[in-house]
Amino acid sequence: MSTHEEPANIGKVLSFLREWDRGDGTTRSRMLITFVTQNTGKTCYELECEFAQVSSLFLARLTTWMRLTYMFGKFLGLQLRAIRIFLSASGHDQYLMEFLEDGGVLTLLDILSHTQSTEEDKAEALHLLLTVSNAGRRCKEIICESNGVTVIAECLAKSNTEENQETSWALLESLSRGNPKYQSQIYKSLIALMTCNSPKAQQLVLHTLRTVQSKMKTASHSIIEPLLNLLRSLNLEVQDGAVNLILDLRCYDVRPVLFSGLVALLRPTKEEEKPQQITEVSSEAETIKMTGSLRVFVQQAAAAKAIRLLAEKDHEVSRELLSLGVIQYLLYAVGNREHTDAQIQASLALEHFVRSFPAVEEHVQRVMGRSLFAAFMDKAETLYMNLDETQAEILLTNKVTTPEVLDGESSEG
Repeated sequence: MSTHEEPANIGKVLSFLREWDRGDGTTRSRMLITFVTQNTGKTCYELECEFAQVSSLFLARLTTWMRLTYMFGKFLGLQLRAIRIFLSASGHDQYLMEFLEDGGVLTLLDILSHTQSTEEDKAEALHLLLTVSNAGRRCKEIICESNGVTVIAECLAKSNTEENQETSWALLESLSRGNPKYQSQIYKSLIALMTCNSPKAQQLVLHTLRTVQSKMKTASHSIIEPLLNLLRSLNLEVQDGAVNLILDLRCYDVRPVLFSGLVALLRPTKEEEKPQQITEVSSEAETIKMTGSLRVFVQQAAAAKAIRLLAEKDHEVSRELLSLGVIQYLLYAVGNREHTDAQIQASLALEHFVRSFPAVEEHVQRVMGRSLFAAFMDKAETLYMNLDETQAEILLTNKVTTPEVLDGESSEG
């Protein structure tokens, strides 16, 4: 800026600030529209040139006005867009620190919590918080110290738009990186989020939870129940995410509880199998009515799939599953003629154990009978097509015991 331009610019800016201070909400909103239109995408240096080194005074006025009026919401979207110009400007550290010192983070979190805030206003607040979080460790800590993790997690779980769900998720992801002081708090919040009702949110949470879990030395036992419950999801991406997290957890201290839980899911209780109240389930294609028992059978199939993938990765895992009586439970699932996928997944898992352990092969053949066993060995995934009612009942009532299988496997070795 030349020396001739500077006095003129200072006079212009002071006039702008006087008009701002004297103006009502309508006047200020008109001034903000002009500011947003003319300054979007400018650098910190360009903003300072525009405001003749007093840009910080305008940011302070803007932040104060927002803090005093955000609960009424009338000008909130415009205020947030204007603040975003300052915080998004390259070389923005000065503005960021001033915004933080003025209580900007608490105001943004209050906007997310306020029931009258629109989804559009929440979107702007989330983007600003993401900008703050990405600025470094201390900024992440300020958000967490302000109860930010809880507020953002609730926004992810309850948001009505995918954009806000994805921005909330990106914000939690950002907070989970380079923020060791609050890693445990974020981890617990992610576990709690698995119980939310949104498949989109569950899918995003599982992705981040895998990343956070990989940084943890131990796994919380509270992760097991909600994780196994996600195997009931009718959303395939949620199911895949849950199965992948189960595979990760085999390396942690929750392994025995996890494996026991998976095996138990292969044999639902009679109460669980009963058709429960009809629930409407929305999908992209149509809305269909399903009974509660379907989700139990979907969970049974997913558990069988997870067991197969676990066993295929490690012979020791296979033996551990055998010690939990998995063969008897897999045979039971193969006999479930009410759900084809449960039969297919259980058959594929059973095939792994039969081909890996000679003693298992002997016991399974004895239960199935020579003819059915031959069909099973020929193509396990189509076994259900060859299964009649009598054979299914035999599988459902099988009494294969684990000690016999393990003893046989040991003697073969």
